[in-house]
Amino acid sequence: MPTIVARHKVSDINTWLKGHEERVALFAPAISSFKTFQDADDPKSVVLVVEVTDLEKLGAIINDPKNQDAKDRHTVLDPIIMSMQVDL
Repeated sequence: MPTIVARHKVSDINTWLKGHEERVALFAPAISSFKTFQDADDPKSVVLVVEVTDLEKLGAIINDPKNQDAKDRHTVLDPIIMSMQVDL
């Protein structure tokens, strides 16, 4: 099960934080859990550390146009940057 880091900005951090349960439900088919962080020097920049069960499905959820309403409600700003661990 890969761990990814997803980073994006939001227009309104309080609105975004209130959407936590909706994010849990939206991503449940593709992840087992995630932790939420806020950049120390930019309160409108958030980071999620995500335990992924199906990376392809996660990408489909994020890129599905029918989920744009949820992004808009949560004030998510593109781009959403996803990073994976590098094996050294």
